[in-house]
Parts: sequence; structure tokens; C-alpha cells
Amino acid sequence: MSVSGYTDLREKLQSMSAIVPAGANKRKHPASDTEEEPGSEAETHSLAGEEEARKVRSGIRQVKLFSPEECERIEAKIDEVVSRAEKGLYRDHTVDRAPLRNKYFFGEGYTYGAQLQKRGPGQERLYPKGEVDDIPDWVHELVIRRLVEQKVIPEGFVNSAVINDYQPGGCIVSHVDPIHIFERPIVSVSFFSDSALCFGCKFQFKPIRVSDPVVFLPVRRGSVTVLSGYAADEITHCIRPQDIKERRAVVILRKTRTEAPRLETQSLGNIYQPERLSGSNRQHILKPKRSHRKADPDAAHRPRILEMDKEENRRSVLLPKQRRRNQFSSENYWRRSYEYVDTYSEVGDDEGSPPRKVKMRRH
Repeated sequence: MSVSGYTDLREKLQSMSAIVPAGANKRKHPASDTEEEPGSEAETHSLAGEEEARKVRSGIRQVKLFSPEECERIEAKIDEVVSRAEKGLYRDHTVDRAPLRNKYFFGEGYTYGAQLQKRGPGQERLYPKGEVDDIPDWVHELVIRRLVEQKVIPEGFVNSAVINDYQPGGCIVSHVDPIHIFERPIVSVSFFSDSALCFGCKFQFKPIRVSDPVVFLPVRRGSVTVLSGYAADEITHCIRPQDIKERRAVVILRKTRTEAPRLETQSLGNIYQPERLSGSNRQHILKPKRSHRKADPDAAHRPRILEMDKEENRRSVLLPKQRRRNQFSSENYWRRSYEYVDTYSEVGDDEGSPPRKVKMRRH
């Protein structure tokens, strides 16, 4: 007999198994090298994503409110807004144009994006009173009144209406509607075509790329989307280029906070906007900047290399001949030269000759 009191190792193992609770060391599934243990990083991340998606959905309400006939009537009014803007009949800060997306502010407008004097969240400011046009009567009669009747919003809630008019391939990057500017909820009504609203995406540019959303929310023509709580305040929302396959317009209805910061009138000169003029000069300033050619839905996904090619060609002209040959392959260098160079001045071929002058085409 050994010192431990066991004559056989099997007896010792049997006695130890009697102490350990049955099934404590058993697995429901056989182990493998790739099997993830409960509580692993991947599983935790998945659970966190599901929890966030649940929070987002808890702050979303959707109602199918407008019939196709009602949509057609409202869409005709939106076309009238676009026509009036083309003729220069709105105030300077009512219309904001961008590639494949035009914005029309009514009631209240605010600075954002490149218009900000200081970049970053919380720097947005309302324009002084009277800098944008009043909310059109048809918005009150055809849209707001219907929402009040259906108890989506209370009477007198809306004092800011924005119309976003998207062309195929247009988008709006991830953002949170400024909390210090607007009260909640945020109400939007969709027209012209179906689309989608995405939450929690990240944008990258040149070429434009968008990460997978935390929540993908289909938005139908004639539907009302109401954002509040987590969906409005704690996560960004966006419209991706691939989700705008046809022309789409959305009417966004909000209420500004009484304590929202507002620009002083004298501060308007510091914002990148044309000078305020009247008459024929205003019509000239507010001419549409967007091309009338048919929009290409895939254009937003193509690599944007034009500016890089211009810069590379510009550097090639300023560098000495020997350094040019070493830096660029002959095929790429001459292909780009013939593509972008319009006329050349005559210069000598000596190494000490000054760089030739090149006229660059504008694209």
C-alpha cells in the first residue's frame, strides 16, 4: 500500500470523481481549435450589437400615412419649390445646393458642415430671424395638419421645415441632428420613391465607402418616420448612396429650442455665402449649380482620381527632366500629359532651361 492509502491508481481516480459534481467537466459540444468559449470577444461584440439595435428600434416609430394620390399632390408642390429656387425667388439662405442633393430651409435655417465658423458638433447656429423664407402654406395644409390629426405631433409643434431633394446616388453622411438646436422628436415624410435610413454607419471617401449599419430601416414613399430617444440622440443616422436609386425627397419637420444659439446679423459676412442682393442679381447668384445631365447612380462609388492625376502632372512639370523620368513611367507620364495639357510654350531642351509653362484644363 502506498503512503496515500491507495493500492491502485484506478481507486484513487474513482474516489476523486465522487467528490467532483457530475457533469462539471462535460461539454455540450466537442471541443475544437476554432470553437469560441462562452463570453468570448466575438460573442460579446455580437450581443452588444444586438442590444444597441434594440435600443435604436425602441426610438423609432413609422406610420404609413399618405396615399399615392396624396403623395402625387405633395410631390407636385415640391416640384414648385424647386422651380421657384431655380428662378431665384427665395432668400439667400433658404436654398443650399450640393452634388446630387438640394436643401430648402423654411421657418428656421442653421449653419452646418463647411458653413461653420468652428468645426465640430455643437457649433451649429440658427440664422437670424428672417434669413430664410416662411414655411409654405401647402406644408401646413397637406403635411403638418395630417400629422396633428393622427396625433403624431402636437398642434403648434413645428416651426422648421426642410425639404431634402436627392438625385440617384445622392447621400447624407452620418450625423445627429443638433441636440442644442432641435427638440425631439424628429419627424420626416418620404416622397417620390422608396429608400432606407441607416444607423451607426461610418463613411470613408475617395472613393466613398460606407460600413454596415447597426440598423437598416426601409423607408417607403408616403411613410412617416419619427425619431426620439436613443435613435435620435445616441447614434448617428445617414442615407447611403446605394439606397437612392431614384429621385427621392423628404420633408423634415422639427421644432427649434427656445435657448438655441443664433448668429448675429453682422456675423453673416463671415459665412461662405454670396452677398445679399436683390432683383436680377439675386436670380443670377441662385442659378442652379447642378448639371442637368442624367445622374448616374454608380457615380458615387467610382474612385476619384482626377485631382490626384492633376497634382501628379503639375509636379512633373515643375521637376527637372531627369527627376521626372525617374519618378514616373513613360507610359503614365505621357498619357497624363496629353490628357490634361492644353498648350505648351516653346523652351529649350537644355537641363538648365526654365520649366515650361502648362495651361491646365478645367474639369
